[in-house]
Amino acid sequence: MAGTEPEEVTPVTRGVTATRAVVVTIAVLAVLLLGAAVGLLIQLPGADNSTTPARDSVDVGFSQDMATHHLQGVQMANIARDKTADPAIRQLAFDIESTQLEQVGRMKGWLFLWGYPEQSVDGKHMWWMTGSSGTHGHDSGGGSSTSAEAGKMPGMATAQELSRLRSLSGVEFDVYFLQLMLRHHQGGAPMSEYAAANAGQPVVRTLADNMLKSQTSESVYMTQLLTERGAAPLPA
Repeated sequence: MAGTEPEEVTPVTRGVTATRAVVVTIAVLAVLLLGAAVGLLIQLPGADNSTTPARDSVDVGFSQDMATHHLQGVQMANIARDKTADPAIRQLAFDIESTQLEQVGRMKGWLFLWGYPEQSVDGKHMWWMTGSSGTHGHDSGGGSSTSAEAGKMPGMATAQELSRLRSLSGVEFDVYFLQLMLRHHQGGAPMSEYAAANAGQPVVRTLADNMLKSQTSESVYMTQLLTERGAAPLPA
């Protein structure tokens, strides 16, 4: 914080920081691998793997886009776990980070099995939600086909917003984190809703439905936390 002396870095503090970084890295990799292992289970006997989704299917598009969307949520949650002093915010951030990392691993596991890249090769997003607008793109839930095709999905924080989040502290940080994460959840909800209704693979429909339910619950909770702190959600 401006106006304060920098904390002295000693061999002990360096060691603690390095150890913590290793632990966090191992934990992240473990959750990702768990999700990927669950995703790979669709190749086991009795699983629904008789057909591979087409490249332009809802299954592939949702898995690519939601994994990308989730990773920013994980990034913001990780920032919150490091900076907040509020136990409620820290627990929320931990829950979001662990849940979404596992789901990312699952979706990346499916994409690997299907033989598709982890991200859209042309940089366009939400083109698979054709039923919502009749064209490649999406125009509900706070986004548009133009912004989606340009590489920014609804609810995604900008580089400037993430930089501001990192610069804050105390209650101001907690409020801004809740605002960004709530908007992030709300922006991703239409994708989950569409995939839950239109994906061809039952496992994809189930995951999308579970995401919608859990993030709706988290959104209600974050709105409550904002109210308790005298703040309101960001504009859609």
